[in-house]
Amino acid sequence: MRRTVWRVGVGLAATALATTALVASQSPAARAPADSASGFTLASADISAGGRIADSQVFNGFGCKGGNVSPALSWSNPPAGTKSFALLMHDPDAPTGSGWWHWVVYNLPASVSSLPAGAGDPQKNLLPAGAVQGRTDFGTPGYGGPCPPPGKPHRYYLRLYALKVAKLDVPADATAAYIGFMVRTQSLGKAELMGLYGR
Repeated sequence: MRRTVWRVGVGLAATALATTALVASQSPAARAPADSASGFTLASADISAGGRIADSQVFNGFGCKGGNVSPALSWSNPPAGTKSFALLMHDPDAPTGSGWWHWVVYNLPASVSSLPAGAGDPQKNLLPAGAVQGRTDFGTPGYGGPCPPPGKPHRYYLRLYALKVAKLDVPADATAAYIGFMVRTQSLGKAELMGLYGR
């Protein structure tokens, strides 16, 4: 009888521990994405969160007549241990099956906390020393603004990643998707800003 009671007691304790672990694993903190970073934010004087992107940032070509000027950006509170940043601008709504990469910048020094408007123009040399602009889906390095087909507005995500390495080890002609993959493998956290544009 005592042995039976002991077994029942052990079984109940194990069940309680398993239930506690399950509840803990389903808590909001446990469900938070691995790349989230508390307080890490990205802002722009040119693009409001969820707002319409201005013509000055829109591409000039493919039927669009914008200024194609990359937006001014600033960020704060990166996670501890950040050694560099990477910025990726992507339109997941482009009718390509894989979206459209509009801007790829990496090896931004950890000491930098902003980019001026127009920094995406390779001819202006406005990026900090050491920063590299990767090839976008327009086929060249540098910023290429929104220019979706007529119809429903597209979402344009600017994502700034805090990285645990000072430099990404990627080929000079790497695709944006490849750079995006490497960025995510080295990410400590991500700050995000999304704007809309349609015509």
